Amino acid sequence: MKTEAEIKELVRQKYSEIALQDKTTNESSCCGAGGCSTEVYNIMTDDYTDLKGYNPDADLGLGCGLPTQFAVIKKGDVVIDLGSGAGNDCFVARSEAGESGKIIGIDFTEAMINKARQNAENLGFNNVEFRQGDIEHMPVTSNTADVVVSNCVLNLVPNKDKVFKEIFRVLKPGGHFSISDVVLSGNLPEKLKNAAEMYAGCVSGAIQKETYLELIKINGFTDMRIQKEKPIIIPDDILQNYLSAEELSAFKSGNTGIFSISVYAAKPEQVVACVPGGGCC
Repeated sequence: MKTEAEIKELVRQKYSEIALQDKTTNESSCCGAGGCSTEVYNIMTDDYTDLKGYNPDADLGLGCGLPTQFAVIKKGDVVIDLGSGAGNDCFVARSEAGESGKIIGIDFTEAMINKARQNAENLGFNNVEFRQGDIEHMPVTSNTADVVVSNCVLNLVPNKDKVFKEIFRVLKPGGHFSISDVVLSGNLPEKLKNAAEMYAGCVSGAIQKETYLELIKINGFTDMRIQKEKPIIIPDDILQNYLSAEELSAFKSGNTGIFSISVYAAKPEQVVACVPGGGCC
């Protein structure tokens, strides 16, 4: 079992490589995580091309949902995108928030930040900024954001509880988030859980759906609801790299499910109790 520091370094290295690839190359890999099935982009990525603000240069094909589609962003909002990559969701969010809004993208990887900043400069956007940082310790002051979005990123973070505490801290009272992520029902085979490619590929870092939703509740959020859910089917030609024929058959006939969910929740207008990490204690 890798340590949290080792997992973070694995993710940093892999996504630094991805930042230098084009979308076509990334789509032919497992969430950009390595050369595998040419059909694998169908298991994760949703189509952004019809969304206002979409910019193909910022789309690396790495998401597992369309959180900005459900985020209820209003003109003038301050929006934070966690794991902003090349800027795709930030630019879609800007189309909703307008010139009076402010968009802040946070990413762990220097190469992604550089790519996103170049894209913003090319588009002439002066109200979109990108900050390099760990979303477990966001480089943002408390009570800043009206909306937080994220697309297939929390599954890459070892300590998801810390991230939800940070989301609570940076949201304004009454603010909300819309996050797309990968969750599980049942248990992954150990060989998949321990595979570095499966971690960077957004699968083995996923946790149980019930645990994920409970983390949202215990960190003080209200009005939680799942906005969209879809199953993720990993093609056999990927699975057989890690599982024997017998193990593959058992996995496919078992009760393990892998899902992409988009979930919404809000920070209460008035925090009546001190939530750890919420900035009040």
